[in-house]
Amino acid sequence: MKTSKKINIISGLQRASGLFLLILVATIFTLLSDRFLTVSNLTNIALQTSVVAIATIGMTLTMLTAGIDLSVGSIAALSGALVAGFMTRNNISMPLAIALGIAIGSSLGAINGILTVYGKLPPFVSTLAMLGVARGFTLVYTEGRPISGLDKTFTFLGSGHLGPVPMPVVIWIAVLLILFFILKYTNFGLYIYAIGGNEETARLAGIPTNRIKVIVYALSGALASITGILLTARLWSAQPQMAAGLELDAIAASVLGGVSLFGGVGSVVGASIGALIVGMLGNGLNLLRVPSYYQQVIKGVVFILAVIFDMYAKRQAKK
Repeated sequence: MKTSKKINIISGLQRASGLFLLILVATIFTLLSDRFLTVSNLTNIALQTSVVAIATIGMTLTMLTAGIDLSVGSIAALSGALVAGFMTRNNISMPLAIALGIAIGSSLGAINGILTVYGKLPPFVSTLAMLGVARGFTLVYTEGRPISGLDKTFTFLGSGHLGPVPMPVVIWIAVLLILFFILKYTNFGLYIYAIGGNEETARLAGIPTNRIKVIVYALSGALASITGILLTARLWSAQPQMAAGLELDAIAASVLGGVSLFGGVGSVVGASIGALIVGMLGNGLNLLRVPSYYQQVIKGVVFILAVIFDMYAKRQAKK
């Protein structure tokens, strides 16, 4: 009884750790800089965070199944380049170009899932391979040069506003609400957590584990595509090296938001909070004029502490 109560307390702390850390980071930077807690700066943080947060939500889905997706940055870059190319080179309408870009990203994600599930490759290996393939195709398609000349209707997605709220933030909130509902109130969401908790038990219970995992990786690819499209719209061009390192930011944000590296624990809300933590850290350190190389050290230390806590929680749950 005591052991069960202890596990519940640790699990609760793990889920709430992101919110505690967010409040701590915000408090520290508010005390150190009078420019941090301003409407313009908070809006800027939300805008910078939104793009990473969408990819983080996709990463969270794979991590909940005890997997990982290292290809999100490359898929984002390829999708952004393809959408830009479809519109400027092939005169395809914006809605169709965006739909094709998301479909291609989702297909690449599904290939990750198929290689993992049916090819029996570790997620690290299959998605790392896709990272190289997608980035290579991006460089081939763009010929190493930016694709510009995008229509203002398209760039509105990245730099426009819906009232006072930037469009990328609106899209982030929409994605967050949809995935929150799916994970919280559908059998599909229940299956994801069950697979992450114990895949063999889930399979014996009749859950189609293979199909669910392929769908999860397809969703991760689709959300990576949305990220790439928004980045392209925000930059007014598709950059060949766009979103490099996005996968690392997404993993860090997920873990900081209380998503377990071992699967079965976490939420898209927590992951979004983790993305806000990453955004706040970068913004606050810039306001304090901390050199970029020191920023990497600080972010690394924070990430390591989050992983240590995650591993501690996992060990306690096994006792």
